[in-house]
Amino acid sequence: MLVERLWRYPVKSMLGETVDSLVVDEFGAEGDRRLALVDAVTGRVATAKHPRLWRGLLRFAASGDPGGVRIELPGGGSVAADERGIDELLSELLGRPVRLASERTAGASVERPDPEDVLARGVAAEVDYATLEIAQGTPGSSFVDYAPLHLITTATLDHIGAEAVRYRPNLVVSAPPGYPAWAENDWVGRELHVGGVRLRGLLPTPRCAVPTLEHGTLPRAPHAVRTPMAENRVEVPGFGVLPCAGVYLEVLGAGTIHTGDQVTLN
Repeated sequence: MLVERLWRYPVKSMLGETVDSLVVDEFGAEGDRRLALVDAVTGRVATAKHPRLWRGLLRFAASGDPGGVRIELPGGGSVAADERGIDELLSELLGRPVRLASERTAGASVERPDPEDVLARGVAAEVDYATLEIAQGTPGSSFVDYAPLHLITTATLDHIGAEAVRYRPNLVVSAPPGYPAWAENDWVGRELHVGGVRLRGLLPTPRCAVPTLEHGTLPRAPHAVRTPMAENRVEVPGFGVLPCAGVYLEVLGAGTIHTGDQVTLN
């Protein structure tokens, strides 16, 4: 197995960028989800997991190293993340007051509707949601959902028939012919060597409504979550039985991961 593609997402829930290498440590990937929008009304972190409020975030894209992040705006143009008036601009474009934050506060949380409710009633419907604390498996102040890194294999993606960008992984790993879909379930508790970096599987990655949504020019794709719902509901310790695709990872030994690095499982 090889690293086929690497991704980072400088601003949580905006589209990200592919990179040739990722510097990783116990806090995650450098420059990944180090910024996020915070809802000025609720104080919660904005995420497209709640499509009625925040699916518009997937019309934006963010790129660049920490301290030099630029945000591409819907309809064209871009702006520096630290530009004066950025909060007002993003609030106007999103139709809801927000502020751009660079430090995750203790107990930072998001609103997450059940994806089955979203699929059944539509992305604009008012549906019940759970309030979940983010980054429970990650030290530091980044805005990751749970763990420092997220990986998915081409075997799983090809089986579902959906683009990797919909699942927002850091690592896309190419699997050999015949490698089974959903194999990432069995990576939990196992150590991975990726180039010179040591990782360990933490949890199967639960899927929310995000993969089903429009991503930039990509249309909606209900099957991107309906397939895991039908075929890969698994026990996620601490969260219950959920549809999953991919695996969350912790970093045991810091270093740099490159596209093309070999991936081995112990």
